[in-house]
This record gives sequence, C-alpha cells and structure tokens, in this order.
Amino acid sequence: MTTALLQTTYFGPLQWYQKLRRYDRCLIEQCDSYQKQTYRNRCIIATANGVQALTVPVEHSPELKQVSPLTKDLRISDHNQWRRIHWNALQSAYSESPFFEYYADDIRQFFEKKFTFLIDFNEEIRQTICELIDIHPNVEYTTEFHYPQVPDAFGGAVAEQNDFVDFRDIISAKHPKPDDDFKPREYWQVFHRKQGFLSNLSILDLLFCMGPESIYYL
Repeated sequence: MTTALLQTTYFGPLQWYQKLRRYDRCLIEQCDSYQKQTYRNRCIIATANGVQALTVPVEHSPELKQVSPLTKDLRISDHNQWRRIHWNALQSAYSESPFFEYYADDIRQFFEKKFTFLIDFNEEIRQTICELIDIHPNVEYTTEFHYPQVPDAFGGAVAEQNDFVDFRDIISAKHPKPDDDFKPREYWQVFHRKQGFLSNLSILDLLFCMGPESIYYL
C-alpha cells in the first residue's frame, strides 16, 4: 500500500486531488507549523483578469504561546467578511461555466456556515468535493509531525521505508517542486480564449468547467 503525505488544503489544486484519486492511502499533516501563503488556507481561481488567490484569514488561539501554531490549532477569523468576498469572486469567475449552477448549492454552503478550526473546514470541503467528483479516498490525519524526507537527485519525492511519498513541499502555492506523476492536461476553461490554459488551479475550476467528467481528468 502506497501512502501520499499531504498538507491540508482549502479547495486545493488539481495536483492535490490527483493524489487522493491515485494513492491507496492519503495521510494529511495537521501537526506541522503554520506557514503563510500556502494551500492550507488559500486557493487559486481563474478570472477575467488572470489568476486570483482567495485566502481564508486565520487567527492564533490566545492560549497558544508558540510563534508558529500548529495547523490543527488554527482558528478561522471573521475578518473583512471574507466569506461574502470569496463567494462573490466565485460567482463572477464561474457563473458562465457549464456546471456552476449545478454545483452552486453544494459549494455555497461553505460560505454560509461558520467553522471554528481551519482543519475541520478543509476536511468538510474535501469530503464534499470527493463526493461530487465521485472519488473515495482512504484519508487519515497525522497524530505527530512527520519530518521531511531527503529528496532524490532530481528534487522529487522519495518513498520512505514505511512506504509514503511526501508531497507537502512539492504541492506548493509559492515554490512548487518537480512531480513526475502530475502532467497538466488542458480542458475547457471560461477564460481560455483570453488567458490561455491555466494549469493546476483550484479543484473548483475543474468541477465547474468539466462537471461529472472531472474524475477522468484526475
């Protein structure tokens, strides 16, 4: 049994959901230290003006003293009405996509319901997206931090003796690393003619554009 070690994600990129689809087991890290500008609380969508990052604001628990809190302890902030902003951005970007209206109610709920912890919010999103795409991954969460592996000569992931592949730093919003298993393939996008094909966006881009055929892309 091969296991993919992943970060938690907020409507994660296609590459992340590909691992859920292709690996026997997926282990999601929740005992790592929080870092800014990652897929933990950020997703990337396509708009008429290019890519746009949607970020969920987080706050540190006042009971915690560490400089960088653990991911599992991150609380979602209600700062700046981000739920309304995110939903409006999705409507603007994807209202003309073939399947937006079909999935709108399933996705809108995440901008109407309040969650305390980011990890719980992301997990409920993951479960819903997997149901909509019709994939059924074996997902577990870490109970302790898994220290990074030494990369191979090409900078890619290496399986350890316990047979997991570490994608935590490979699937990165700022500095992605080589992933021989992920070969982006074009599909129809709302702003394809204007922007060209934009690869590895949020899973929402694939879902709204390809609908039930999303599973075949993954």
